[in-house]
Amino acid sequence: MTAAVLLIGGMDSSAGAGLLRDAATVARAGLPSRVAVTAVTAQTDAGVGALHPVPADVVRAQIASAAASGPVAAVKIGMLGEAVIADTVAHTIAGLLPAAPVVLDPVLRASSGRPLLDAAGLAVMIRKLLPRSSLVTPNLPELQHLGRAFGLGEGAEEAEVAQALLGQGCAAVLVKGGHGADPARSTDRLYRDGATVETFAAPRHPFALRGTGCQMASAIAAALAQGQSLEDAVARAKAAVAERFRLAAC
Repeated sequence: MTAAVLLIGGMDSSAGAGLLRDAATVARAGLPSRVAVTAVTAQTDAGVGALHPVPADVVRAQIASAAASGPVAAVKIGMLGEAVIADTVAHTIAGLLPAAPVVLDPVLRASSGRPLLDAAGLAVMIRKLLPRSSLVTPNLPELQHLGRAFGLGEGAEEAEVAQALLGQGCAAVLVKGGHGADPARSTDRLYRDGATVETFAAPRHPFALRGTGCQMASAIAAALAQGQSLEDAVARAKAAVAERFRLAAC
């Protein structure tokens, strides 16, 4: 049986982001996926109209069922929503999937600005999920939000926040550059303790696409599940997102 990628996150009714985007990405990589839904949302490109968290015991049961259905080679975590769900996810994957690499996409707000993780949930994520993560993938606004949570204040340097995340126990931090100031290039930077910062760049387009963060993290998880190095996994994921933009521009 081919090992699967376990996708933990929210269900986006528009399919622009969340678990449907994750599952499509993993399928393109040639792998099966299993899912644990943390929240059901009603969304369009304009914003989030409604949000209903899934009870924590149901989230726990979904992860347990996924783990019991066959080997899980990697885990991708997206939207968590609230503290009790973040805590449940942390405890359940630690108990059932202790060896699987974990890619954590810190979904803090929707593209429209609506909060998708409360302050208590962020604290749990930092304390219990960061130490378990092989890679954390914040975009620049998320990185600044995390910097404030670490007490680094407004406008903290990117490298300073990345080091704070590494100090919490995660193995690597990929800062996504889609919100960067360069009008021509979107450049992501990979931080690891004691290693040179690696960069991954692609052309920038004059429009946005929803779900690129979900796609990036799930593509990395799929590549790690297939045994690729972290550097190769990030490069492959960056190329896949760039190709999506290229096709959308045609």
